Amino acid sequence: MDGAMETADALIARMGRDARSAAAELAFASAERKHAALIASADAVRQREAEILAANAKDLDYARDKGLSDAMIDRLTLTPDRLRGIVDSLRAIAEQPDPVGRVLTEWDRPTGLHIQRVSTPLGVLGVIYESRPNVTADAGALALKSGNAVILRGGSDSIHSSAALHDCMVEGLRAAKLPEAAIQIVPTRDREAVAAMLRAQGLIDVIIPRGGKGLVGLVQREARVPVFAHLEGICHVYADADADLEKARRVVLNAKTRRTGVCGSAECLLIDRAFLAKHGDVLIRDLLDAGVEVRAEGELADIAGTTPARPEDFGHEFLDMIIAARLVDGVDGAIAHIREHGSGHTEAILTENDATAARFFQRLDSAILMRNASTQFADGGEFGMGAEIGIATGKMHARGPVGAEQLTSFKYIVTGDGTTRD
Repeated sequence: MDGAMETADALIARMGRDARSAAAELAFASAERKHAALIASADAVRQREAEILAANAKDLDYARDKGLSDAMIDRLTLTPDRLRGIVDSLRAIAEQPDPVGRVLTEWDRPTGLHIQRVSTPLGVLGVIYESRPNVTADAGALALKSGNAVILRGGSDSIHSSAALHDCMVEGLRAAKLPEAAIQIVPTRDREAVAAMLRAQGLIDVIIPRGGKGLVGLVQREARVPVFAHLEGICHVYADADADLEKARRVVLNAKTRRTGVCGSAECLLIDRAFLAKHGDVLIRDLLDAGVEVRAEGELADIAGTTPARPEDFGHEFLDMIIAARLVDGVDGAIAHIREHGSGHTEAILTENDATAARFFQRLDSAILMRNASTQFADGGEFGMGAEIGIATGKMHARGPVGAEQLTSFKYIVTGDGTTRD
């Protein structure tokens, strides 16, 4: 049935009811059936590569006609290598331990009660995301692994690619004899569908937005159901006085240039004045030589080839070959800057000084803190989770990469023996 034939509220209500029915069955589905569904989905992606790439070509044509930036085109693009990555991710999630039904802790009470805290699915997830079509497979797989049903609303730019990947997920569900409504995708570009999801109390248990500040802000303002916030990735790299120069050069270049359109891309380089005095402008020069536009202030702005920074460049997610750069007075200067301009996503310190690194880790509260490693590792796959739905930057329930384990809650199982309370 074409979603355009229904109002957005009617469409989401129908999908939500179907999802709740599916979630009730998934909650007790065996680990073996969920594993079988994910393996069959991976096989379908591999077998339907040509079909998925053809669908992606339609999305790329649409995106180019809209004038999207090169970085956004990169986020949208699927290649044979990236499809192999999706297949590998689906298989990796399939092989993970089942997160449902685990006894998290247990204890006995003097009253004779035995109490267990046991992991349980959240129910129905609503995932709203922008250009990256691989989220369709990642979110569907993680929801299934954690026993949740999911309603996916991908970006209008990736509607054909996401639909093709969704077909593969449904093929997997069908092969494992699990309800096809366990993984649904909103079949329309109508923005009203997003608003309908945000007010679907009683049908959707958690909304997970994955996208830029505009999308996340909209969700946080309008949602009437709980939200796992995935805010912008305003990631900082701080080069300390005691950084190893060669390590710093490798990490800074990788953090900015490996893929500029991902949320783990570095958006601001902070350089200790003592580092500059010791090593000169080498980090800035490396970035310029790689084709990065460096928006610098203070003494850094005197380096040939840089562009003067504006105040709004600090605390901005460029998602492009652009980085802001500023000198700071030691680690405390870096900490103060990040507290003011960061988004709570990922920060990295480059230093060989254990005490300085410990101070950085202790006094910052971003979801991910790194030492001598690229911020591009801020990814559930790189954390061994197989994949992620997003990087949660809030402080409630899930934080950092949201994998299958983070998509569960818990319940208490209490056992007595005719036990009564005085």
